[in-house]
Amino acid sequence: MKILVVEDESDLLFEIRSFLEKENYICETADNFVDADEKLAIYYYDVALIDITLPGGSGLKLIENLKRKNTDTGIIIISARNSLDDKLTDSIWVLMTTLQNLFIFRN
Repeated sequence: MKILVVEDESDLLFEIRSFLEKENYICETADNFVDADEKLAIYYYDVALIDITLPGGSGLKLIENLKRKNTDTGIIIISARNSLDDKLTDSIWVLMTTLQNLFIFRN
């Protein structure tokens, strides 16, 4: 399984990647919006772990871009609770209705 981890906090990014690689997952990383958007546009991932607050843009926009491609990549949102409180508004419910085929991990 190929996983993209999008997280701007370097220590957390390292820990997540290390854990996933120890579990024999293929893991790629991005620490900002631009790099993550580029990787998601070019490569296929089974799962993307996406932070909401990123340098250069929003993780929600990454999810929107990813789903616009009609991909079946599973999405896991990773973020500090106070960031979610700050960043998520009523528009999240509009976005979530477009994510009807959301799978965290597929067999």
